[in-house]
Amino acid sequence: METKDREKSIIRTTIIGSIVNIILTVGKIAAGIFGHSAAMLADGVHSLSDFISDVVVIVCVRISSKGKDTDHKYGHGKYETMATLFVSLLLIIVGVEMLTSGISSIRQHLNGENLQVPEKIALWAALCSILLKEILYHYTAKVSRAINSPVLLANAWHHRSDALSSIGSAAGISGAIFLGDKWVVLDPIVCCLISIAIMVAAVRMAIPSLNELLEVSLPEEMENEMIQIALNVEGVEDIHELKTRRNGPSIIIDAHLVVAPTLTIVEAHNISTQVERELRKRFGEDIQVLIHQEPDESAE
Repeated sequence: METKDREKSIIRTTIIGSIVNIILTVGKIAAGIFGHSAAMLADGVHSLSDFISDVVVIVCVRISSKGKDTDHKYGHGKYETMATLFVSLLLIIVGVEMLTSGISSIRQHLNGENLQVPEKIALWAALCSILLKEILYHYTAKVSRAINSPVLLANAWHHRSDALSSIGSAAGISGAIFLGDKWVVLDPIVCCLISIAIMVAAVRMAIPSLNELLEVSLPEEMENEMIQIALNVEGVEDIHELKTRRNGPSIIIDAHLVVAPTLTIVEAHNISTQVERELRKRFGEDIQVLIHQEPDESAE
C-alpha cells in the first residue's frame, strides 16, 4: 500500500473512533453525574483518554508520512513508533488508575462504608459503551492488520480497554441495582481484574516500540532470510556486516556484499541492484537498503 493511502486509512479510522469517543465521553460523564455512579464517571474519563490518544495518533501519523527531507534522511517513520509508545503508556496509566480506584473502593467496602447505589441510566450508558467500543476495536484492529500499523493496533486495544472497563462498571451497577447493596463491591473487583489485563496488553505493545527506538536488530530468522535471499543472487559470493532495524512501518538494511575481484564497477553495481530488488519483493517496496561491495580477497 502506498504511504499516502496508508496514512489516509489510519487517519480515517482514527477520526471515526474519535467521534465515537467524544460522544461516549459526554454521555458517560452525564450518566455518571445524574445516575450517581462513580464508576461510570471514571469510565467517562477513560473515554476522554481514548479521545486524547486519537489526537496524538493523527498528528504523529501525519508527520511520519512526510517521507525523507534534509533533516530526516531516513524519513519520519519513528513518529508513528512514538505514537504507539505514547498510547501504550497512556493505557498503563489508565490501568494503574483503575486498579488504584478499585482497591480503594474495596477497602471502603471492607471497612463497612456504604458505596452509593447507582441509577439505571448509568447501566444503559455502560451497555452502550460496551457495544460501541467492541465494534470499534474489531474495526480498528482489522484495518491495522491490513496495513501493518502498530499504532492503529495500539489504539484498537485502547478501544477494547474502554469496553472492558465498561463491563466492570456494568457488573457493579447491575449487582447494586438487582442484587442489593452488598453486591456493589462487584464493580471494583471486576475493575481490578480488567485493569491488570489492560496493563499486560499495554506492556506487550510498548516493548516493540521501545526496541525500535533503541534500534534493536530485527529477529534473527528475518536476518537469516535476508542473507539467504542475497546469496541466491548470481554473483554474490558472501554477505557480512548485516545491520537491520525498524523505522516505523518500514525496515532499514545495511550489508556488505562479497563479489569476485575481477568484476567491473558496473557489474558489481548490477549485482547489488538485483539483491535490492529481491529484498524489496520479499519485505516491501518501502524498505531502505544500503549495500557496499567488497572484492573476494581469497580469490586473488
